[in-house]
Formats: sequence, structure tokens, C-alpha cells
Amino acid sequence: MGETLGLLAGGLAQAFEPINFTMIIIGCVLGLLVGAMPGLGSVNGVAILLPITFLVPPTAAIIFLAAIYYGAMYGGAISSITLGIPGASTAVATVFDGRPLAQAGKADKALTAAAMASFIGGTISVVLFTLFAPPLAEFALKFGPAEEFALMVLAFATFIGLGGDDIPKTIFSILIGLVLATIGLDIISGQPRLIFFDVSGFLHGINFLVLAIGIYGIGEMLWTLEQTKGEVTVHNVKLSMKEIIKDIKDVKEYIGTTTLGSVLGYFVGTLPAAGATPASLMSYGLAKTFSKQPETFGKGNVSGVAAPEAANNAASTGSMLPMITLGIPGSPTTAILLGGMIIWGLRPGPLLFTEHPEFVWGLIGSLYVANLATLIINLMFIPVFVKILTLPFTILAPTIYILCVVGGYAPTQTMHDVWLMFLFGVVGYLLRKLNYPVAPAVLAIVLGPLAERSLRQSLLSSQGDPMIFLERPISLICILIAVALVLVPVFQKMKRKRKAEQSGQES
Repeated sequence: MGETLGLLAGGLAQAFEPINFTMIIIGCVLGLLVGAMPGLGSVNGVAILLPITFLVPPTAAIIFLAAIYYGAMYGGAISSITLGIPGASTAVATVFDGRPLAQAGKADKALTAAAMASFIGGTISVVLFTLFAPPLAEFALKFGPAEEFALMVLAFATFIGLGGDDIPKTIFSILIGLVLATIGLDIISGQPRLIFFDVSGFLHGINFLVLAIGIYGIGEMLWTLEQTKGEVTVHNVKLSMKEIIKDIKDVKEYIGTTTLGSVLGYFVGTLPAAGATPASLMSYGLAKTFSKQPETFGKGNVSGVAAPEAANNAASTGSMLPMITLGIPGSPTTAILLGGMIIWGLRPGPLLFTEHPEFVWGLIGSLYVANLATLIINLMFIPVFVKILTLPFTILAPTIYILCVVGGYAPTQTMHDVWLMFLFGVVGYLLRKLNYPVAPAVLAIVLGPLAERSLRQSLLSSQGDPMIFLERPISLICILIAVALVLVPVFQKMKRKRKAEQSGQES
């Protein structure tokens, strides 16, 4: 323990060296901007800015890219809360409660909660990274395809609680998302699947951001225009430093869900190929399932912002663990970081800690500094973000529209996806009118490909025997927890129904 603290102190000293500290600050600011721009996200941001790193030493380079990654995790919440458009897949769960809070004139509360939860999630995950890196890396290796599929089933089980009391509608929404996730080329045979009207644009599948931006950007705008007849009231936001300090003190309201989301996010992030998106979705689902006021989720509950933000920041740190200790990227962004490390002549794996300790501990030390720096920068800019909401809707609506088009075009750079985004916008608007939950469909299209791949790999290895999921201890535990999570809202609904009947009889 003493040796670890000594190495960490050396890493922190390295992080505060002028060149490294400068790279941290620049990386955090760029990450915030990249994360807030719909259609970009941490993957594109790190990939675009990778060439800049060849101008600095390897340690400063990886610190810069890691700071961008951290900043982007914070930044994704900005557009989710202020505009209702998720900056990246990791921030989609933040929209559910962040946008209603902003519409109620509490954008400062939502943005502060997102920043504080991100900081707590980041801090807990870096501490866990520092203390338990080698044993956690070994445990993550025990996750084969069967365990990954069971984890996805567990993630889907948390969605059941996202659709309110109408469980059949929620399941229908999940199934729609899973069908959309199968469009494209079969992952094993390579044969085209569900290529509607032989349109070649469907061959690359449906990009998650196209669906999310369509439903939450275009769909939300259509709904707002209908509800307000085009006359959207502008909130008279009077934001002072006193208000922000008060919002920071309110952290006690969501500290429980934030801590749970942080630990869950870090663990899910350490699993190869899982990443921050499933972590944030599972964290939101669990926060709602175990909340004393689950009916307030989706209408502006601060815990609904804090839980996914804590989880996606914790997962971003967790995903670096298998990259450094095993040479296996835990997310698409860490795959680019891994490529950068190899270019700089560093070989990730168990020997990295002994061969290049100054590099590893410099990176770990920089994560502590980047986490604090991003929190301070974020809190300083909250008044600017809130000002966006005071713009007249005649300016805001076209801005949202343009951002939606850019966000829809950016991932694949084809007009096919832009037209598809508009279609999803109309469908999202109609589903909302029919009172169908759209969140489970959006989440299912994210996890669908991951679940399908691990399911088919498992069945191929067991020669089609589904008992493989029950014979392996970790997958069995995940499936049992999933069953329990599905049954919890069912029993809660039955209990409420029984209470309503009893109160009706008494009156």
C-alpha cells in the first residue's frame, strides 16, 4: 500500500509538470466541446486530435488524449440537458430527466448535478483503478461470450422499469429497438438482413445516433411546437454564483445513486467491449427501480441525471484498465488510445507497469488532475450553458434543427441517414402521442448488436446448447438478478393496485 501511494505521488508530480498540466487543461476544454457537439463524441474527438500528439512526448500525448476522453464524458450532458439532443450514446440516459429539468427552468440544477456526479464517478473509479488494477483485470478476463450475453440480459432487465407502469408497451418498445439493431449484414454469414426496398444505405445498419437524434431532437421539437402552438415561453433565468453553490450543496440528494452508479459503471467499463453506454443505461434503470419515487423519473428527477453521468465517467476510467493491464481495449475510444500507445513504442500489457512505471503512474496521476480540472471548468461555464435556454424559440428551433442534421450526417456522412433521422423524428413524435415509451427502443438498438454477437458466439461454442448460460456461475448470477429486476416492477404494480382497491373499499 505504501509503495502504491509513493508511485501515485510520483505520478501526480508528473501530471503537474508544465507540459503535462497544459495538455490536461487543453484536453479537458476540447473534450467538453467535442462531447457537447451532437454526432461527435469521444471516439471522433480522440481520433481527430490524435495527430497533434506526435508533437509532444508519449506521456504528455496519452495524458492529452485521456483528458479529451474525460472532458467528452462530461460534455455529453450539456447538449442533452440544454437542447434535448444526446451528444453521444453515453449521454442518452441523461436526456430522460435532464431535458424536463431544463424545461422547468432548473437547467442549472441539472448541469450542476451532472458535473458533480461526473466528478464523484470519476474520483471513485480512479481510486479503484489505483488500488485494484491487477486483480480486477484478471477478473474481467473471466468474462467470455456467455457472461457478456448475461450482462446484456441484465441491462435489458433494467429497462423494464424505464417504461413506467405499462410493461407490455415497454417490452414492445424494446423489441422494436432489437429489430432495428439487426438491420444490415449478418455478423456470421455476411448476408444482408432487412434491407428494405433494396436501399443500399441500410447495408451499414442503423446508426444509434441517427435514431437518438431523430427521436430526441426532431421528435421533441415537433412535440414542443404542437404543445405550445409555436409560442414557447422563455424562462427568466437569473443565475448567480450563490445559486450554483446551493446546487452543489444539494449533492446529498443523489449521493446514494451516484455512488452505486460509480461502482457499477467502473465494473462494467472494465469488461472488454462493454464500455460507458451500457453502464449509464443500467445505472439509470437501477436508480429508477430502487427509487422511493420512481414515478418522478422521466419528469425531472435529479437522480436521473446523476446516476448515468456518474456511471459513464466511471466506465471511461474502467475501460482503460484492460487496455493498460492486458492490451485489450475496453471501449472504441480506448481502442484508439491503444493504437496511439503502440505508435509511441509502448506495448500495453502486464509488463507495462514494470517496464514503464513513469508512464503508467503519470497517466493515473493525470486522471485525478483532469477530473478536478474538468469539474471546475464545467461549473464555471454553467451560466453560459443556461443562457442558451433564454434564447427565443425562433432562434433555438432552427439551431436545434441544424445540429440534428449535422449530428445525423456526421457518423456515416451519407444523406440516407439524414432522411432516416427525419423519419425517426416523426415516428418518435407519434409514439409520444400514443403514450409509448421511446427510451427502451433507443437503448435496445445500442445494446442489440452486443447482445447478438455474444449470444451467437456462446451458442456456437456450446454447439447450440442454451444451458451454457446457466452452467457458468457469473452468467447464472447475472440472469438471476435480471429476473429479479423484471419482477420488482411487476410486484410494485400489483402492490399499488391492491392498495388502491383497499382504499376504494374503505371510502
